[in-house]
Amino acid sequence: MAFVITAPCQDEMAGECVEVCPVDCIEKGPDQYYIDPEICINCGACLSVCPVSAIVEDFDMMPDEEKYLKAAEEFFKRS
Repeated sequence: MAFVITAPCQDEMAGECVEVCPVDCIEKGPDQYYIDPEICINCGACLSVCPVSAIVEDFDMMPDEEKYLKAAEEFFKRS
């Protein structure tokens, strides 16, 4: 299980999530922040500080949000 950053981040990119992540699994990409699903420990710290509610648990994603998990996986393959 992991958290996923979705569309609202693309407009905001506030970054509070990076500051509170205890395992440093969140990185800034060109268009939004991404959570590395391989490192995320599902603690929820990022969820509680996101000012635009852009973060969801992967098992709570709507079908149209699954592309954000795929984008995060691709982002961290390149890193």
